[in-house]
Amino acid sequence: MANRTVKDAKSIHGTNPQYLVEKIIRSRIYDSKYWKEECFALTAELVVDKAMELRYIGGVFGGNIKPTPFLCLTLKMLQIQPEKDIVVEFIKNEEFKYVRALGAFYMRLTGSSLDCYKYLEPLYNDNRKLRRQNRQAQFELVHMDEFIDELLCEERPKYDIEENNELEAKVSALEDDLDEDIEIEDDTKYDLELSKEKEKDKKTVKEKEVDLEKGKGVERGKGIKKTRIGKKIVIKIGEKKIKKGERRIRTVEIEKNEDRKRK
Repeated sequence: MANRTVKDAKSIHGTNPQYLVEKIIRSRIYDSKYWKEECFALTAELVVDKAMELRYIGGVFGGNIKPTPFLCLTLKMLQIQPEKDIVVEFIKNEEFKYVRALGAFYMRLTGSSLDCYKYLEPLYNDNRKLRRQNRQAQFELVHMDEFIDELLCEERPKYDIEENNELEAKVSALEDDLDEDIEIEDDTKYDLELSKEKEKDKKTVKEKEVDLEKGKGVERGKGIKKTRIGKKIVIKIGEKKIKKGERRIRTVEIEKNEDRKRK
């Protein structure tokens, strides 16, 4: 009969591949006009042509449970069970987004956890819009990466596969951009710290002026030394740098006129 699974088909998850679709929905698909007119005698090669004609994705809709063409083609692929290489080519097809969505959905139904993550995770980088018909027969927009996330959300936890070394860790396409942003932030913080340190280095002990002629005397402070040399008084003012701890001596010479009489 036209609705039977091919003879050489392998069981999927221990059952007939067509039984992955519920019985009531299978019977609705078999009775649908699209299945009888478009899916009759389809082969794995001809399914590609029908998939290229798809304009939206979806399951069933309406009160009487009508199947969408997308679901009809999915059941047809379960019936004829195309080779894995053909399904992978469906997924890798970048020109026709609905062909890719059909291949991803079929892989999710029949593939192992390893195959699902291996072939579907790269599709997270596909942000194209898809039309989807919901149960109320209304159309809504969904992105490809959202559709893939819905397929993988109930899959076997990925960390179990990675711990068994069955799958390499995923490398995000945005990882390089994130690394660059982190490096820029680190450089900015380093520049700010460096500028603060330079400002601290510039803060030294101020030179204090002494007016000996007016009799104000020498204001004693930290690091100030006074020495008398002949008619000159040499005042040494020490400056200590905050960062390096170096000490340098500045010499200020003030001439004193001893001949001037005090009033």
